Amino acid sequence: MFNILVVDDETGIRSIIKKYAEFEGHKVFECDDGMDAVNTVRNGQYDIVVMDIMMPDLDGLSAVREIRKFSQIPIIVLSARGEEYDKINGFCLGIDDYVVKPFSPKELMLRIEAVMRRSSKPVQEKAEHETVSFDEGKLVADLTARIVYIDGERVEMSPKEYELFFYMIANQNIALTREKLICDVWGYDFYGDARTLDTHVKLLRRSLGRYADYIVTLRGIGYRFEGKQ
Repeated sequence: MFNILVVDDETGIRSIIKKYAEFEGHKVFECDDGMDAVNTVRNGQYDIVVMDIMMPDLDGLSAVREIRKFSQIPIIVLSARGEEYDKINGFCLGIDDYVVKPFSPKELMLRIEAVMRRSSKPVQEKAEHETVSFDEGKLVADLTARIVYIDGERVEMSPKEYELFFYMIANQNIALTREKLICDVWGYDFYGDARTLDTHVKLLRRSLGRYADYIVTLRGIGYRFEGKQ
């Protein structure tokens, strides 16, 4: 059972999420604006936040920015807007998933379960760091510490960028369908919306800079990582 904080200024949205969440055995708490959400997370014990973007007083993304200053609680963003800019901004702020309204409550429950499974995975300690290097050591991925270096400089990535990049490295030169990437990296079944994956690939390519072309787009299929070691 999870303690879920639902933040949305629409009573109907909060009610339907609460109905499905409680049916699954979870406990739901509610806020109707971003400012209240920040204070509620700061002063309470919750497992995950479901946050709308368009709200009075403080919008959802601004609330996420404030929450990330003191907490790494998993956050799923809801939005009536599906623009790529909003998704990129959200993922850069550290959200865990982005769901466009109107949405399926059942799918939202599956996404909550998936995010919680990922966040609760134990960290496995290793005696030695496992690293993979490309281009004669100019691009280095420390798989154990989850650190990427380009020309000796550390590259900052979001948690999901790291997961996606390391998964691609582990499956180097293999054609990866969008369905497989979403199921294996995001942890839930594929529902036909590959925009979340494509947005993260765009972010990852931006982070990789001149090595962006190591990620090859396979039209109509997915992606393949072709690093030159």
